[in-house]
Amino acid sequence: MPIPAHNRRASRAVAATLSAAGLIALAAAPAAFGDETAPELVIGGIEPVNGVKPGSSFDLSATVANKGTRAAEKVWVSYGVTRGLDFAEVPSNCRTQQVRSYDEMPERWIAVCAFDQVVEPGTVYTPERPLRVEALDRALNDELRVNVWDVDPGADENGTQPVAGTAPAVKLVEGQAGSEGTARVVNVPVSSVNTADYRVTGAALKGSVGDMVKMKVKFINAGPAWILTKQGERSVSVMITPPAGTSVVKRGQFCQAKGKAYVCGMRSLNEGSQETYTFELKIDKRVANAKGQVALSTEARPFDPNKANDKADITLDVTGGEPTGSTGGSANVSGGSAGGLSTAGDDGTTTNGGTLAETGSSTLPITGAAAAAVATGAGMLFIVRRRRTQSPS
Repeated sequence: MPIPAHNRRASRAVAATLSAAGLIALAAAPAAFGDETAPELVIGGIEPVNGVKPGSSFDLSATVANKGTRAAEKVWVSYGVTRGLDFAEVPSNCRTQQVRSYDEMPERWIAVCAFDQVVEPGTVYTPERPLRVEALDRALNDELRVNVWDVDPGADENGTQPVAGTAPAVKLVEGQAGSEGTARVVNVPVSSVNTADYRVTGAALKGSVGDMVKMKVKFINAGPAWILTKQGERSVSVMITPPAGTSVVKRGQFCQAKGKAYVCGMRSLNEGSQETYTFELKIDKRVANAKGQVALSTEARPFDPNKANDKADITLDVTGGEPTGSTGGSANVSGGSAGGLSTAGDDGTTTNGGTLAETGSSTLPITGAAAAAVATGAGMLFIVRRRRTQSPS
């Protein structure tokens, strides 16, 4: 049975942001349109999953119960997993689609399973065969979301065309009483044993006094894991200090001035992603042994044990002019655009929580006001949101 497309506004009303604070059960669904006899379906039997090894799989079991007073003639159970996970096998009564990031929702896979059978009030049911979930090579800290419906939720219009599963169909069977849940939608964390290697690269500059030179430095997540940035959490930023004796004519995209340094964000923390920060500098004078630096911010990153590549030098070879003895930071003159940035709070945490995959665009619009607001503190996050209307690839 095809899953029809549905209105994005309707989907957002039931698609709250995936949470990372352990097991979270959202409010139970109210009776539809004030009908006190409507079915009241709830999900249960789901626990956090820890210590998964990339390449392995685990079984996902769930229960469905009807706390209402009227039977549900048919039910749909929706399973959503973030991009470090995938469905190893999908029953033929389920359809899957890949949904790209939009708003605060991260990229994810969704499987919607239709059960064409009656769910009676006061009875607990469970799929006769659990859904198999696989941890991919990029898995680290992922999330799982399970939802139950008494109407077809349809397909997410930001996703790929839904595809039917090929494994044998499953049905609901009566389960053990007392295992019923209390909410219509449940989010749980899935943690894997994995690492990610954040790296920065420096630059070697050369020119004469009065010259304009370009400085290009990079941030790279060399993987193998991707990083899910969660709402309100601190995340990595890149601190760039140009060499002494230079002034910044144009700062890099996603960068904001902080004293003599610049704090820079990135579009993506996916495995293999990278961000290049291009600055235009003017060589004002020759300073002996002038050297700048690019370095990662200092928040804890237990998933990244390799600290040797967390900082790199920016060297400057100046010809002409008499050298001075100072090796201090450069003058902080910034004439360029900082690009689109997430709004950050005074404690260095993001208020939008979005981490979006690279699109190749030089500027990416974001939702909300104060797009260029800057927070104090080394752990601030500037991550650009993906264009909400971006088509999935």
